[in-house]
Amino acid sequence: MGPRAGEPGLDRSAGGPLHAQVAAALRAEIRGRQLPAGTPLPSEAALCRRFGVARSVVRQALATLAGDGLIRREPGRAAAVAPPFEHRRLVQRTTGLFDQFAGTGVALRTRVLRLEAASAPPAVAEFFGAVPTLAIERLRYTDGGPLAYVRTWLPAAAVPGLCAADLEDVSLHGVLAARYGRRPGSGRNRIRAVAADAGLAGLLDVPAGSPLLQLEGQAADGEGHPLEWFQTWHRADRLVFDVDVSPAGEALEPALAGGAAAAAAPGSLSGAAGSASSAPAASAGPSRDAPSRLARLEALAAELQAEIVRLRR
Repeated sequence: MGPRAGEPGLDRSAGGPLHAQVAAALRAEIRGRQLPAGTPLPSEAALCRRFGVARSVVRQALATLAGDGLIRREPGRAAAVAPPFEHRRLVQRTTGLFDQFAGTGVALRTRVLRLEAASAPPAVAEFFGAVPTLAIERLRYTDGGPLAYVRTWLPAAAVPGLCAADLEDVSLHGVLAARYGRRPGSGRNRIRAVAADAGLAGLLDVPAGSPLLQLEGQAADGEGHPLEWFQTWHRADRLVFDVDVSPAGEALEPALAGGAAAAAAPGSLSGAAGSASSAPAASAGPSRDAPSRLARLEALAAELQAEIVRLRR
């Protein structure tokens, strides 16, 4: 039995390995969900008939897919589509995706698609105060394929001389800190579930309409100056958002309800400020954990100051 109806045959004149072409065809079906997780693959003999190749070619293709984590092979059982491996991201951190992955030992790669001076959309221009901006577009991926597409805006004057080569396979925040002395401080993130349009589908190697997790946010530096605005679209089948929950964060609003924060009601504080609010009320005398309480209070004060600066714009 030859190729499926409507399916192009293998290109035997291109010089590329046949097993790589077989693997590519099966990989596309797995990622396109034509073969959902847990589905047994056809037998080696059936694949040989479908693609018109020898059994050794099929076995090499299956070994490639197993090495990519796309299928599972167990002795005595048919190979089956593996459940997608899920990476995890904490969305209450100022650290970016690259730094969080580095902390888990996963190598996150970066391809810079665009880096140029450009006019910012209205919301971004308002955040930066209508100063000239730099637009950066990057594709983040692992050995398993594309993971996220990132669009970032920076104030151009803050990053003179920055070029695409500076951002290949590195952390943007790391470059900002090491080269320009700018570190992200307080900010606000928003999460949305969106469908992949044709452009995003092509970049992230998913069918159009596939669910994506969009993380959008902005951050000021330690002095309260606008530093970055970003949007990141993540593959929902490969990445999960984690959110830390604690009673301390829930206690922030009541603790400040009668004070200065009441005037800032139109804007909520970030998750980082919620963590800082865990400092208890001042006691009658010094205690063993006074330094840690002081640090948390100082962090909260910095967060409040940044929020006041934002509201005054």
